[in-house]
Amino acid sequence: MGSEFLAYYWPLLLTAVFFCLYVVLDRVSPKTIASLDENIIAIILALMTLVTFSQVVARYGFNSGWGAALEFTRVLFAWLILFGMSYGIKIGAHLGVDAVIKLLPAPMYRLAALLGAALTLLYAVLLFDATWFGGLLALENKGSTGGAYAYFAKFYKVPIGMEDLKWPGFIQEWFGVKERVPRWMPYIILPIGLALLAYRALQGFLLILTGKKEAIIAAHEAEELVAENKDVLKD
Repeated sequence: MGSEFLAYYWPLLLTAVFFCLYVVLDRVSPKTIASLDENIIAIILALMTLVTFSQVVARYGFNSGWGAALEFTRVLFAWLILFGMSYGIKIGAHLGVDAVIKLLPAPMYRLAALLGAALTLLYAVLLFDATWFGGLLALENKGSTGGAYAYFAKFYKVPIGMEDLKWPGFIQEWFGVKERVPRWMPYIILPIGLALLAYRALQGFLLILTGKKEAIIAAHEAEELVAENKDVLKD
């Protein structure tokens, strides 16, 4: 019983530990977290570019290629989206349309911005685990339970491998692992990415509430860029 409990919940504990360390470090040393975020995104983009370019060269130049390249690129793209969505809130990079709410009085606009941040937080929490929501509305048997964590934990408990991604031969020999990369490894970004999204949405909500931020979207990105570079344009 204890081993089954640990086998199911240790990924949740691991996610919680990572999340707590991330939040604490973000509060203590924001520059470190900013550098970490940027480096992770840069590495993912560099790997995607390198793999795709090498595949083109191998295919058209040598009639060869890596069979797992497409699957690996899809995994990297998923990591980029799931990790990048929280980073987008942090730096205000998510585009939005605020043409209507901008017509509202300042207090109503602030209320709409708070609602947007709150709904983003709810979205992240629901996708992470909707069990509480299903129990709240008595929807347990109507497909309203589970979520990203349950999906990830299922693949950890049942160690199904990826379709094409395989460990190099020396890794298999040194560590005695199976040939295919376990599916739970790339899927771990699901709970982590959504936990970070919830954190940034909550952070954005508090910043809007205290008047330090207007909204979690960047609706006037083009106008802001023009304003920032108006002196450059004159030159």
